[in-house]
Amino acid sequence: MESQDAPESPGLHRGFICASFNQDTTSLSVGTKTGYRLFSVTAVDKLECIHEGVECPDIYIVERLFSSSLVVVVSLSMPRRMNVYHFKKGTEICNYSYSNNILSVRLNRQRLVVCLEESIYIHNIRDMKLLKTLLNTPVNPSGLCALSVNQTNSYLAYPGSATMGEITIYDANSLSTVTLIQAHDSPLAALTFNASGSKLASASEKGTVIRVFSIPEGQKLFEFRRGMKRYVSISSLSFSADAQFLCASSNTETVHIFKLEQHSPSQEEESPTWSTYVGKMFTAASTYLPTHVSDMMHQDRAFATVRLNMFGLKNICALATIQKLPRLLVASSDGFLYIYNVDPQDGGECVLVQKHRLFETSGEQDEPEEEESPEDVCPQPAGQSYAATVALPSTPPSSTTLIGYSEEGGAQKGEVIPEHELAEGPICLDDENEFPPVSNQSN
Repeated sequence: MESQDAPESPGLHRGFICASFNQDTTSLSVGTKTGYRLFSVTAVDKLECIHEGVECPDIYIVERLFSSSLVVVVSLSMPRRMNVYHFKKGTEICNYSYSNNILSVRLNRQRLVVCLEESIYIHNIRDMKLLKTLLNTPVNPSGLCALSVNQTNSYLAYPGSATMGEITIYDANSLSTVTLIQAHDSPLAALTFNASGSKLASASEKGTVIRVFSIPEGQKLFEFRRGMKRYVSISSLSFSADAQFLCASSNTETVHIFKLEQHSPSQEEESPTWSTYVGKMFTAASTYLPTHVSDMMHQDRAFATVRLNMFGLKNICALATIQKLPRLLVASSDGFLYIYNVDPQDGGECVLVQKHRLFETSGEQDEPEEEESPEDVCPQPAGQSYAATVALPSTPPSSTTLIGYSEEGGAQKGEVIPEHELAEGPICLDDENEFPPVSNQSN
């Protein structure tokens, strides 16, 4: 999610700019007026700030690669430049400059994707070499795109049209187009893959219907109706880890959770009920009704919902298993992270179990704030970057290629991101040779 709401918006936290969950929903990244903050979200009762970066102010994009020390940031002061840091060491791995403003960045263990308004850049994340540039893509002012977190099925989805809801599915490994999906009549507003890259969920600018497609085939699997009374702006979609549930948040006060289950005809025959009988009557009648009415009769409603105490503020949602229980996480531009319990059997209204502040207390809030240990946050003197004080000499940015980068745009031999930072499982952070400084590069 990217949020650049005006400071005077009611409820908006003045320091908040953007927020994103990492690929397995174990970490929350928040872009702020002074830099960025990384939080661990592996416990309900405690929100641990594991790092605060002050290399650049006004961060409007911040993405962390799983639980590694690789973090990508983009600042409003330099919106055409992407900086890649090893935040544990305070070193800059590299930075890339592009021909236009960066609108979004997506990561998995194989690829780093940068989306501009009319082009997409695909990098090999191990050495940051530019592998492919997709030029003249349909105008995409929000930088909407999704990258599968599965490195085997490394699919990229982005709008195939600026005027209708067409989705282009691109294989980021083989660097080839896979299929086109005619998903909606209106332009796209949200896209997300499930963890395995076998399903893709989409929503249009109308925000009333959410559809789920099989990947790479592009066949429609599910169709959910978020609402009928009004059009809304859906700000995020997110699958649960097992792809059994899908959550959607918008600029309204309601977050919807849908259950991805196929209705078995045999079960209905075994236990016929009045509702089953009526449902069959509607199904039979739908063949004689207009298409848009017939479609509505086949769309499933929300399995569970959350009523937020806010309206009109941007937020992102995610489904996660925390301390062995299913939870819904909502990070809001009011400066809080909300954690809800989800009943996977009966659904219904989710229960708020914890509310965490993402910023220091300002006096007007009455919730107690978690104390941060000195090693969790590393504030630095104003005007000097964390990287400069810890590892690198303080030098002005350069647009020329420095030692450590090959002419092809990748790191030279021996200067690559170590395997253990990209592999699944525990991350080693003690290797002094990991993430050596690379260089600057322009595109």
